[in-house]
Amino acid sequence: MRLEYFEMIDQVESFDRAAKRIVTCSTVPAESPVFEGHFPGHPLVPGVLLTETMAQASGYLLLGLNHLTQMPFLMMVDKARFRTFVEPNAVLDVSAELVHEGSGYAATKAKIAIAGKPICDAELRFRLMPFPADMHVLMQARLKAIGLSPEAA
Repeated sequence: MRLEYFEMIDQVESFDRAAKRIVTCSTVPAESPVFEGHFPGHPLVPGVLLTETMAQASGYLLLGLNHLTQMPFLMMVDKARFRTFVEPNAVLDVSAELVHEGSGYAATKAKIAIAGKPICDAELRFRLMPFPADMHVLMQARLKAIGLSPEAA
C-alpha cells in the first residue's frame, strides 16, 4: 500500500467470476507522509483512505468482470460504517462483491477486516464509461502488478 500515491491494493488473493467477488490484501505502511498530519504522535489511516481502498477493490472486481472494456468511476458511497481505527503495519483483508450492474452503472458491497475482525464496510456505486486516453494501458499494467490474471481481466 502506497498511501501517498493512492495505490491501496497490494495483491489480489482471489477473483471469482461466477460469484462476482474479489478478495485482496494490503499492508498499511509503517511510515507515510499521511501520518504526519493524521495524527502527529498517533498515526491512523484516514477513513477516506479506507473508503478508497474499498472502492479500488470494487473497481478491480468490475475491471475483471468486464475484461477491461469499461472504466469504473466511483459515483456514490452509501451506508459506510467504521468500527475501529487502523494503525500502521496493519494487514487489511479487503473484499468486494457485485450486487447490481446495468445501464452503465454498477453497485458493490465492500468490506475491510483485520485478522477476521470487521473494520469497515460500505455500499459503492460506479459509472462504467469508456477508458480515458492511455488509461487502458496503465490499468493493464496495474492489474498485472497486483496479480489479477489476464484470463480474469
